Order: sequence, then C-alpha cells, then structure tokens
Amino acid sequence: MLDERARTLLKTLIERYIAEGVPVGSRTLSRASGLELSPATIRNVMADLEDLGLISSPHTSAGRVPTPRGYRLFVDTLLTAQPSEAAPPALAANVREQLRADQPQRVIANAAQLLSSLSHFVGVVTAPRKPSVFHHIEFLRLSERRILLILVSPDGDVQNRVIATTRDYTQAELIEASNFLNAHYCGLTIEDVRERLQAEVEALRAEIAALMQAAVQAGTEALSESADQVVVSGERNLLAVQDFGSDRGALRKLFDLFEQKTQLMRLLEVSSRANGVRIYIGGESVVVPYEELSVVSAPYEVGGQLVGTLAVIGPTRMAYDRMIQIVDITARLVGNALSAK
Repeated sequence: MLDERARTLLKTLIERYIAEGVPVGSRTLSRASGLELSPATIRNVMADLEDLGLISSPHTSAGRVPTPRGYRLFVDTLLTAQPSEAAPPALAANVREQLRADQPQRVIANAAQLLSSLSHFVGVVTAPRKPSVFHHIEFLRLSERRILLILVSPDGDVQNRVIATTRDYTQAELIEASNFLNAHYCGLTIEDVRERLQAEVEALRAEIAALMQAAVQAGTEALSESADQVVVSGERNLLAVQDFGSDRGALRKLFDLFEQKTQLMRLLEVSSRANGVRIYIGGESVVVPYEELSVVSAPYEVGGQLVGTLAVIGPTRMAYDRMIQIVDITARLVGNALSAK
C-alpha cells in the first residue's frame, strides 16, 4: 500500500511521537528520517498518509499524530521488535527475582505488579485456569456477537465468561447448542469436547465427501448422455436434485449434523489460546474496547499447557517494542515459576 519513502516517514513519525508525545511536523521528519526530501515533498507524503487514515492533524498544531490504524500498520509491518532472548540480561534477572514466591497466588500478584512497574501502565494477569469440566453448560445472547457462557461444574461451582463470536447467533441457536452439549458431552472438559468435535467433524466430512461422490455419479447417469461435463457449484444445491434417491436423505442429515458440530466448534473456540504475544490497538480488543487504549498480551504455560494470560494495558502511544519484550519475558518466567510449585 505504501512505497518505501512513505513507510520510512510513517515509521519515523510514529517513533518520534511515541518518544516525545507531541505532533510531528515536516521539518522534524526531514531531519530525523535521513531522507533528502524537500519540506514540500514531505508535506505531500503526509497528506497522502492522512488521506489513508494513518495519521491525523490536531487542530492546535501543524504536526501530525498516528491514528490507531497507523499504529496497527506500524506494529504489523514496520516495528522491529527484538525477541525476549535479546533483552538486556538485567531485565530478565529483575523479572525472575520479582517472581520468586512460595505460593502461586503470590507469583500472580507479583507478576501484575511487575508488569505495571516495568511498563508504567496497567499490568493484568489471569490466574491459572483449571480444566473446565462441566455438569451443565448454557449460552446466553448478550448482544450482537457477544455471548455469556455459563459453566456449572460437577461440584456446583459456576463460571461465567463473556465471549466474542465471529457471527451473530440467535438465542434459539444457542439453546440448541446448549442442549446438544449437555446431552452428549456432560462430564468432559471444554478441551476434550473440542477435540472430540474436531474428530467427529473430520469423520463427517469424509462421509459427506463419499456421499457427494455417489450423488454426483447418480446425477450424472440421470442426465443426458451427450453431456460432456458435470460442474458442481454449491454442495447444498444438490439436496434439491431428485435423482439421488435414498442418498439424498442421508446427505441432508449429514449436512445438518456437520453444520451443527462446526457451529459448536466455533462457540467453543473462544476458550482456546493462541501462542505468542498479541497486540490490540485502539478498541480492537473486546475486553478493552476503547480507541485510546492498547493491549499487549501473551499466554503463559504450566506443564506444557496454556493456562492463563497476562497483559499490559496502556495508551496507544506506547513503546510497543519494549512492551513486547516485557510481556514475553514475564509470560515465560511466570510459567517457569508456577511449574516449579
């Protein structure tokens, strides 16, 4: 989207704004970017970046500041963040020393305080989550693409989680999903349910493929022999073809079950955790949906299992490269500290 000149100027502008906190003008960019460009050329490039929504111009200044979209591009393509292994040894030693504690609860509390003190922002750490064995599960629609997940454990403990989904579900769909899970998977962990559903969906996909092949063959034989080619577009459209005989009913049932289980997998996918550091900028996070804030988060492991998450929450104008190192190091050392308990 941007040529090398525009990328260099945008990177320079964001780095200067993060460091100094004041709008950056064309004269400053001319000196700091290392590019031999006239002020007029720089102003033209800035105007283009502004048209793309990557920077904006405050009313009180002729300089520009990054927008959340500009920060996103910076983090994704322009930031050169060093891995945690390349962090100053003193930083890792400080984190390791602060996380020495006798009890897991103290490790978590120390980690949150450490993240806050190192970042000068807000440090957040979730306690290790236990396997979510459920006796009863229920989904309640809160709003578009926001669902309340209620898990009741065999001993009566109730856990509530607000989750975000990729599409909107009706309450009728959620009730159907709850009933299906309670009837077929009660007593399992969410992780076990996801694995079992994955295996069942793969098996269903294989069955559907076999039936589709038989259905297309039957349909081909029913067509005129002069037809040179059969093109299938849209598998569900085949359900309306009458030539498939007894296979048609089985195919419909398989599709219905396949769709039901893939929908359940999407609903349960929210409990999985992605590896590595993730960055949410200016309202991208459902948990912190504010344009002025960013979240740098990472999961931590105990015994090889992802059990919790920690994060730094601060303004969009933060030193993302440093926050990535702080969060990454802390996540690794929290996992090490808890694994030793």
